[in-house]
Amino acid sequence: MERPWLIDIDAIGIDGDDTLWHSERHFSVTEERFAELLAPWAPAEDLAARLLHTERSNLAVFGYGVKAFVISMIETAIEVTGGDLPVGAIEEIIGWGKELHTHPTVVLPGVVDALSSAAGRRLILVTKGDLFHQESKVAASGLADRFEAIEIVSEKDPATYAAVLKRHGVAPERFVMIGNSVRSDVLPLVELGGRAVHVPHEVTWGHEMSDAAPDDAAWWRVPSLGAALG
Repeated sequence: MERPWLIDIDAIGIDGDDTLWHSERHFSVTEERFAELLAPWAPAEDLAARLLHTERSNLAVFGYGVKAFVISMIETAIEVTGGDLPVGAIEEIIGWGKELHTHPTVVLPGVVDALSSAAGRRLILVTKGDLFHQESKVAASGLADRFEAIEIVSEKDPATYAAVLKRHGVAPERFVMIGNSVRSDVLPLVELGGRAVHVPHEVTWGHEMSDAAPDDAAWWRVPSLGAALG
């Protein structure tokens, strides 16, 4: 399999959540529990849309991660119930957040072999979210020593990637980013003049979805990290 995205590359960036280890499926299970909790007040589909709207509205204030998710669930629940949300329900939502924070980090199948195939290349882990939680997941994954550097960022936009590349002395056109989110791992790099590879995951958060189609001059879609790295 030819991999044009790896030609004349000085460094490879790799995403963490749902590229190296499972993440979103745990949030999805929690959303299902949330829908069951609030079923007396709102249908699941309507509740999911309202929660996503609240999460997006809160990004500029709380950022990404479990804490922001919990706050958005509580805020949505208060709105849906007209302020009559039982205290016990709030305690239950907070409990789900604690579970998410302490859930074991499970590395995705094939990841270790894929990283081994890239031994000798400059690998930079670029992951987004709450600093404490991301540090915990990186440590628990056992993958930290596979990377030359680990970058935990609050957002993945062109400015953030430009700053990361500058820190590591890599020109955008000599860098490729690999991840499961078109919005966060692909489009910002294309805008900078870099390359990217989209590795879809079985579950994707609504905010990260994009209907942008691959452009083989700038980014590609492959089925696995192994297919991306060789």
